[in-house]
Amino acid sequence: MSQQQCLSCAMPIESGSYCQYCADEHGNLQPFEERFERMAQWMSRQKPGLSPEQARQQTLAYMAQMPAWRDHPKVKEAAGKA
Repeated sequence: MSQQQCLSCAMPIESGSYCQYCADEHGNLQPFEERFERMAQWMSRQKPGLSPEQARQQTLAYMAQMPAWRDHPKVKEAAGKA
C-alpha cells in the first residue's frame, strides 16, 4: 500500500487529504492564516538562522508547491513578487 501525502504540507498520511496538523477536527483544511503562521514557525525551527521575514518568504515558496495552497491569492501574490 502506498502512502499518501498531505496536500497542505506533504507530511506522509495513511488516508484523507490532510494530516492531523493541517486539518481541523472535521478533517477540513485549516484557514490559510492559521496554517501559514504554524508553517512559518516550523520553518524557523528547522532553519534557526533565518530571519522571521525569510522564514515567511520560504514558507510561501513552499506553499506555492502544495496542491492545497498553490492557487490561494496570498500565495500567488507572493509568487508574483519573487
